[in-house]
Amino acid sequence: MAEEVIQGLKNMKLTTEEEEIIEVPDEGRKEEIESCSQSLIGKFLTCKSYNKRAAHTTLKKAWGLQDEVQIVEVGSNLFQFKFSIEFDMERVFKGGPWTFDNQALMLRRWQRGMTATNVKFETISLWVQIWGAPFDMVSPKVAVEVGRRLGVVKEVETRQK
Repeated sequence: MAEEVIQGLKNMKLTTEEEEIIEVPDEGRKEEIESCSQSLIGKFLTCKSYNKRAAHTTLKKAWGLQDEVQIVEVGSNLFQFKFSIEFDMERVFKGGPWTFDNQALMLRRWQRGMTATNVKFETISLWVQIWGAPFDMVSPKVAVEVGRRLGVVKEVETRQK
């Protein structure tokens, strides 16, 4: 019975006469647009379950933002991080990569028209360590060359002499 109802609802479509476009002016959404413009959308790169409350607490502590960031679950393993200060948002976005329980947090800036179903994560920043390299290959130039094979190199850490 329930399956029949579900199938019936899936097959329902509006006729041209029933379709109606509702225009909502920006003034009615101004406060929410401002809130969203200082937000990041994030998703943990994982298939396993995790403690969301612990993840939120850990990220807030790592970012040094106990009350300055609001975390809203907007989909399955999809979160909106709303920052009260744009500087904090930029610092978090550029300061990664971030992880929780060895699971990478993918982040991207909010954009107008973004929904839980159309948000796409196409890149992620990662720290890469090269172990066991020959001594004559331990240099920033070699690290850049190896990194370019993996993707875009943002920064190479140099060893103190």
